[in-house]
Amino acid sequence: MRQLSLARRLFLLLVVAVVLFTAFAGTAFFLDARDQLHQAAGQRTLSVAQAIADSPTVANAALAAPGTDPTPTLQPYANQVIGDAGLDFITIMATDGTRWTHPNPTEIGGKYLGSTSQALAGQPFTETYTGTLGPSVRTIVPIKAPGSGRVIGMVAAGVTVTNLDVALASRIPAVLGIAIVVLLLGSLGAAILERRISAATHGYGLEQLSQLFAYYESVLHSVREGVVMVDPRGRLVIRNDQASELLGLPAAQTGSAAPLLSSLDLPESLRELLASGRTAHDEIHLTRDRVLVVNQEPASSPGARRPRSLGSVATLRDQTEIEALGSELATMRTLSDALRSQTHEHANRLHTIVSLLELGRTDQALAFATEDLSLSQSLANELVVSVQEPVLAALVMGKAAQAHERGVQLDADATGSLGVAGLEPEHLVTIVGNLLDNAIDAAAGGESPKWAALELHEGEGTVTIEVSDSGPGVPAAERERILQFGYSTKPHGAVGRGLGLALVRRSVAALGGTLAVSGERGAVFTVTIPVRPREAQ
Repeated sequence: MRQLSLARRLFLLLVVAVVLFTAFAGTAFFLDARDQLHQAAGQRTLSVAQAIADSPTVANAALAAPGTDPTPTLQPYANQVIGDAGLDFITIMATDGTRWTHPNPTEIGGKYLGSTSQALAGQPFTETYTGTLGPSVRTIVPIKAPGSGRVIGMVAAGVTVTNLDVALASRIPAVLGIAIVVLLLGSLGAAILERRISAATHGYGLEQLSQLFAYYESVLHSVREGVVMVDPRGRLVIRNDQASELLGLPAAQTGSAAPLLSSLDLPESLRELLASGRTAHDEIHLTRDRVLVVNQEPASSPGARRPRSLGSVATLRDQTEIEALGSELATMRTLSDALRSQTHEHANRLHTIVSLLELGRTDQALAFATEDLSLSQSLANELVVSVQEPVLAALVMGKAAQAHERGVQLDADATGSLGVAGLEPEHLVTIVGNLLDNAIDAAAGGESPKWAALELHEGEGTVTIEVSDSGPGVPAAERERILQFGYSTKPHGAVGRGLGLALVRRSVAALGGTLAVSGERGAVFTVTIPVRPREAQ
């Protein structure tokens, strides 16, 4: 059996509520009208009865009794007032309740049916009582002797309930009309609300919505990618656990207010992207310790004639490990190129030595071989002994061979003992590798002599890495910009464009160090990192 949608349930609930409200309001209006009619009848009968009691004719007739019969005088008078006032009866009686007048002449002389104690006490009294004419609203007032105030008779004036019901029935069409209007307006409002809710919930029922919400929550928090949603006001309204971890934010709390992007500690480039809501595909953004690939699309309400912007949805992928693998691959490729270059170079030199030996020039062959060996070993010996970090030494040796192929002389100088400085090899490879790449590129594109230099120093609790080159240098106005992600002097489309120095800056910050750029004729990059001794194994 198909379940009713949430919108239809609300519609039926509202219709039932409108019907109950209409019935309640109509009943209340009907009862109020009845009470008002009875109250008005009581006031009218009181006025007429009081006027009759104050009439001199009535007072004189009451004083003359029982010596004379007041009925011939009072009966015509009472009948005339009944017609003029629109009442059903007027009864003028003695203090013992004997009727002097009555609409039905056969009732004259009989006893009055109703309460008389209040009137005998000198007070008017209104009640609903069933008498000879049926139920009626009646008021009884005392007739007082002029001057003395002594009660000498009583006057009762009344309207039958049947006539009041007829008057009340005349108001029923108005009550029904109002009730029908209220019912129609309420039903129309409920129908409009049902349509809007149905469009918003896509016709789903309450159980389906609850199930969908549970599914969405499960999917949102189970995916390995970070998912965030930013509303048009710049508030981070939705984020899953992975997004909180990638952005370095506390886990989202249910029911807590959505924070503004401006109040979060995010990289400026990432904050600008999320706040703009623009479309983005595989954009790379750097945080303090991560490389994030961001995709973003604007979000709008589906199924509406005029889609309403809901903000934007972005997914975040952690590419830190991929970048680390890329750096390692680049290092291996550098070493491979260096080995290839050295193999080719050594083959040429070996052929030269063999040729010298064949020509009988043994002394020249020995001198050439000794010089070649000393030049090849000088850089390796210095790095292996001083650096005491095989990965870094191999990287620099590979970069030296790579620089040599591009016509650049790479000099390296290392003092101290970096092996006990407590610096992770991956950070050193990132910092030194990228700085040397930039230095070699700058020197290769400059004028002769083309050179690049690396100096590594450890002492007084810090490690200093300085890379310089013979290139055109970095203008003072550009020294901050070149460290930002996306800025590069390489041609558009070049691999790693705008990423190297940004990664260097991130690694330096992760190690708690500083990075400075100087030099007008040739750039000088100086990295200072505090020493962190390795823990004993």
